[in-house]
Amino acid sequence: MLSLIQILLLVLDVVWFFILAHVIMSWLINFQVLNLHQQFVAQIWYGLNRILEPLYGPIRRILPPMGGIDLAPLVLLIAVYALRIVLINNMAYFY
Repeated sequence: MLSLIQILLLVLDVVWFFILAHVIMSWLINFQVLNLHQQFVAQIWYGLNRILEPLYGPIRRILPPMGGIDLAPLVLLIAVYALRIVLINNMAYFY
């Protein structure tokens, strides 16, 4: 059972880094440091969107409109971190 928790923690770490990469890339695109007309950048951007949109969608439906500010990544980062804390604190029960 401990192995399953460690695998779940690994998956949460990967999701955490995908969210951070998506946020940083969105900033770089908005400040025109990166250009979506470059094929490599566009592939990474659309890939991250396809991976994270199923996670962002339900959060965006719950959050009220904030006038162009998307808080879904922040809420998801907090949720992933909270889930990590819960798993780590309860890992001792599975020894």
